[in-house]
Amino acid sequence: MMDFACFRNKLQHLCNCSCLKLSCFCRSTWLLLLCLYRYIVFRVNPLTLKVCYFISVSLVGFWVLFSLTPRSHHFRPRNLDLFFTSVSATTVSSMSTVEMEVFSDGQLVVLAILMFVSGKVFTSMVGLHLVRSKLWRSRENQCQVNSSGTNGLGSPTDSLNEVELGTKVAAMADPARSRSHFDISQGAIMTLDRENLKLDSIRFLGTVVLGYFLVIHVVGVVSVMVYIVATSSAKDVLTRKGLQTFTYSVFTTVSTFASGGFIPTNESMMVFRKNSGLLLILLPQVLLGNTLFPSCLRFSIWFIGKFVKKGEARFLLRNTEEIGYLHLLPGLHSSLLATTVSGFILVQFVLFCSMEWNSAALGGLNSYQKVIGALFQTVNARHSGETIVDLSTIAPAILVVFIVMMTPHPNIPSPPPDVAQLTFTTTHRDDLATITASGDLASTAIDDELASIVKGTITDPLNPRFNGGKLALG
Repeated sequence: MMDFACFRNKLQHLCNCSCLKLSCFCRSTWLLLLCLYRYIVFRVNPLTLKVCYFISVSLVGFWVLFSLTPRSHHFRPRNLDLFFTSVSATTVSSMSTVEMEVFSDGQLVVLAILMFVSGKVFTSMVGLHLVRSKLWRSRENQCQVNSSGTNGLGSPTDSLNEVELGTKVAAMADPARSRSHFDISQGAIMTLDRENLKLDSIRFLGTVVLGYFLVIHVVGVVSVMVYIVATSSAKDVLTRKGLQTFTYSVFTTVSTFASGGFIPTNESMMVFRKNSGLLLILLPQVLLGNTLFPSCLRFSIWFIGKFVKKGEARFLLRNTEEIGYLHLLPGLHSSLLATTVSGFILVQFVLFCSMEWNSAALGGLNSYQKVIGALFQTVNARHSGETIVDLSTIAPAILVVFIVMMTPHPNIPSPPPDVAQLTFTTTHRDDLATITASGDLASTAIDDELASIVKGTITDPLNPRFNGGKLALG
């Protein structure tokens, strides 16, 4: 019995020591991570941080893709192909050297996660969090300075000393001096209140962006799943290709919203060209995650501000430049952006239908399916890259239109009134650069395309593609 009691005491002592060491280890790890986080937020250059982020995500994605088994046991992609696909998914550039149906469900989920954490909306949301952390630290430092200043100038002891020395009486005898001290104090308080409101507004903005991001993904996944389950033709396509409905719904929704351009099928959306309902479900996601994101974000802030956080919402809507969030535009620019996007889509839609209505690209579709298919194709031509037609069968003139429409970026800052040149701010999906786009860039693209059409017409006059371009050019 004594041996058992001794053993129990030693075991209890060992457990207590182990728990204590584990607690110390966890606390040390947490402090180390906190120091690392503060160093990254306050010391590392934002551009360097973004580059390291995308490189790290790409490497982790490649490692996971390499660890998982592909769908076919007879063919395994090369390591270089897997790394290229991981980088392409991370940068949402929709380029791949491997057919998508080679990847297993697990690998498709990994690619979806890479696009999920690398899209424009997600990365900008992370940037908002970092900006909020910097502002919070700046506010804390300002509060400490104001507190120390108040303690130094407004303590009872100092006031008594001033009265004894006669300086307090002199200050009271000088109204102008007293008024200046009062104005300085009031100005400091107003500045601090404005900084607090700005910090709260940025926190509210981050919450709105997060809600916007999650709601669209959840609604998109559920809508795609319901449509596939309810439509036998769409479900048969997935069954024939061995794809799970949930995996396809998540992957397609994430890719469409992030403008990744990846679709789990080898033919992109061409196998669903007759499923107009599915195309209509994906159409809003293309616009809400890319070109119309700034306009929809401003509308969301205005709408939510009608019910909660009215002060923060009003501050965001009136001080867009002070907030510094690239996708939060002034009211006029948001309206002009929505109008411009609608105009671009309308121009592309009219030109595409006028030249491709009776072509082989839209062959086998009825009038309703052609209208929805043409609208889907023109909307995706700008950034997403999903297609329902074989681009090699499209007239070169339409390709020229697509090239021109892909040139301007949706986020347009306000230029000075005396600047005639239109300035476009581009994020290339990760907000890394600002470029100035003039008419020369579009003219260069058109000239190159026209030169290729003329050369093709001379060297291969029987090619219907070049004949179509010749007819389009008159």
